Amino acid sequence: MRAFLSITMSGALTVPTLAAEMNVSIEIPKLNVAEYHRPYVAIWLEKPDQSFVGNLAVWYDVKLKNNEGTKWLKDMRQWWRKSGRELDMPVDGLSSATRAPGEHKISVALDKLPVKDLAAGEYQLVVEAAREVGGRELLRVPFQWPAKTAQSLKFKGEHELGSIALDLKP
Repeated sequence: MRAFLSITMSGALTVPTLAAEMNVSIEIPKLNVAEYHRPYVAIWLEKPDQSFVGNLAVWYDVKLKNNEGTKWLKDMRQWWRKSGRELDMPVDGLSSATRAPGEHKISVALDKLPVKDLAAGEYQLVVEAAREVGGRELLRVPFQWPAKTAQSLKFKGEHELGSIALDLKP
C-alpha cells in the first residue's frame, strides 16, 4: 500500500491510512533579541533508527529574489542531510513561507503522505528550526502508528521552538 502527501488550500496536510488523523501544533516563540529573523522550520517523519520516512512541511523565505531563500535551508542540518539536499525547492504542497511567532497547526491525513509504506509501527515526528543570527533546535516526538486510542503528546523546546504537540486519532 502506498501513501501520498497532499496539502489543502488552507495549508493543512492530510493523511489517511486506516482513516487515522495526525495533527501537529508548533509554537514559534517570540524572542527578545536585537535582530530577530523568523526561523526556517522542517517537519518530517523518521523511524526509531532515525531513517527518513517522509517530509511534512518546510517553512523558509520563499519570497527572496532568485530563490535566494534556499541558500540557508542547509542550516537545518539534520533535515538537509536526510532529504533537503535532494529536493528542488519550492516543492508544491510541502514548502511555504516562514511563520511569525505564535502557534501554527498542520493537520495530516496519512493516506496522502509522501511516504513509501507507512506500515504499523514506531515512528518519530521530527521538527527542526534554524534562525539567522540565532540558534538551531531539533525535537523528536516518538509515537506509535496507527494510534489505537486518541493520544496527545507534548514536548517543549528550549529556545528556537516552543511547545510541540502531536495529536493522534484512530
